[in-house]
Amino acid sequence: MTDVASQHTEIEGSYTPADITDVHSISSGKDAEELKQDYSEEDSEVPEPAIDIPKKPASAYLSVCIMCVMVAFGGYISGWDSGTIGGFESHTDFLARFGSTSGSGKRYLSKVRTGLLTSMFNIGQAIGCFFLGRLGDMYGRRIAIIVASIIFIVGTVIQIASVKAWYQYMIGRIVAGLGCGIIAISSPMLISEVSPKHLRGAMVSCYQLMITMGIFLGYCANYGTKRYDDSTQWRVPLGLQFAWCLFLVGAMLFVPESPRFLIEKGRYEDAKRSIAKSNKVSPDDPAVIMEADEIQAAIDKERAEGEATWGDLLDTQHKILPRVINGIMLLALQQLTGANYFFYYGTLIFKAVGLEDGYETAIVFGVVNFFSTFVALYLVDRFGRRTCLLWGAAGMTCCMVVFASVGVARLWPKGKNGGVTSQGAGNCMICFSCFFIFCFAVSWAPVPFVIISESFPLKVKAKGMALATVSNQMWNFCIGFFTPFITGAINFYYGYVFLGCLVFAWFYVFFFVPETKGLVLEDVNVMWEEGVLPWKSAAWVPPSERSADYDVAAMANDDTPAWKKMFGK
Repeated sequence: MTDVASQHTEIEGSYTPADITDVHSISSGKDAEELKQDYSEEDSEVPEPAIDIPKKPASAYLSVCIMCVMVAFGGYISGWDSGTIGGFESHTDFLARFGSTSGSGKRYLSKVRTGLLTSMFNIGQAIGCFFLGRLGDMYGRRIAIIVASIIFIVGTVIQIASVKAWYQYMIGRIVAGLGCGIIAISSPMLISEVSPKHLRGAMVSCYQLMITMGIFLGYCANYGTKRYDDSTQWRVPLGLQFAWCLFLVGAMLFVPESPRFLIEKGRYEDAKRSIAKSNKVSPDDPAVIMEADEIQAAIDKERAEGEATWGDLLDTQHKILPRVINGIMLLALQQLTGANYFFYYGTLIFKAVGLEDGYETAIVFGVVNFFSTFVALYLVDRFGRRTCLLWGAAGMTCCMVVFASVGVARLWPKGKNGGVTSQGAGNCMICFSCFFIFCFAVSWAPVPFVIISESFPLKVKAKGMALATVSNQMWNFCIGFFTPFITGAINFYYGYVFLGCLVFAWFYVFFFVPETKGLVLEDVNVMWEEGVLPWKSAAWVPPSERSADYDVAAMANDDTPAWKKMFGK
């Protein structure tokens, strides 16, 4: 054991060979009471070494980042679908095959058909999350992603094979959505469990980065195929989805499995190798052994409490129910920001503001969305999840006020049917739409996925994430399906609906969403169980790092007036 100590002098904090022996004892299965007996009666207290896995230079984590990006590529598949479907519904061949005929002989998609073709993908995702989300718990996160990719391929085949029946195309989207639903749970979960804690926020945010890249390149694909006058317009972008799925399947052969899944299945040594691979240290490093033992202890505790059921999500004693509500609300509010109003119907919105070639301007949205998400990779671990959500909601509120107000009061000087559009108003709306997308991309796009991936204990993690993702997809469906009807009735007054949701989102985050930056997943669970107040959570200290005068009760109580909580320090 002294050889191990000499190899790891760079570990933050000092420890003695006796400390390492203590850690080894923990890994051998001794509980706390047995360890106390190992010390002589003269010892006034039992040392509790808190050995942290040493941080290395950023360049040392390049391979880890690449592995996480490969897992996050599952988000690219979903983003590609979001980026292409809006363009498909404007392609002449797609309209000729799946549209209706107006009295003048023009082919068009009715509001009902447009809503169903756009949003039934989200219904498939919701079903996949709810009924198939536990594949990762049963067979491993990697196997679940592979199965999801195969299901998505089947759905794509059904869509490509559609000739005249719009409902066949819709069924294919539902099947493809099943696969994306599994990916929506398994990808963020796997990333959160294999990435180093100080990089976890950025790595989980890569899932959203891949979504934005998929949306952007989907827009580009639509622009590139619009010049054709046959099914090439939509079948080529659809066919490319085969390549994306095959890449994702191949990537799963190179990434480590979740150490939490491995320990749950009794594969302790494999779990140590997984932790070591992610943190660029030796599997026999004392810090690796300690982290593996902490995971083992958490799993043993959950096993002693029995197998998880859906009823366990209602548990208030261990603060599971508040976490479930938190996940459901955050992913619902992510949709209610109104971002997908722009992404799904960007082409139609730009036509409304006087820009006939909506494909080109939609690409501008895609560029802003994609490159802004790179900023999020830095912000989420630099300033924290909670801060990003609060500032993001505030920024989007300002942008939506301008967008909706200009659209209502200035876009059509002589009324909607007056035949005159204000170019200046249109340019203003496009500008603030881009600002809105920037604020969304650096905050509410990635951060809710980060939070739900690290909030739940392993026992109910899949179920909790499933309900949160179902909430996301159902609201996504509602926005995709009802937006054509709502905009047809109230036009840009629709923006005020999202404005109200954004104001509510700010207050919800302030009062209910705690900060989880820089904590290992087991410490996040402890923080929730201690009932820490969200606005105090940034100052919370894990048990292993507390001093003797640390006041646990003070973190769970506050007599400060509400207005001082929000605006005072």
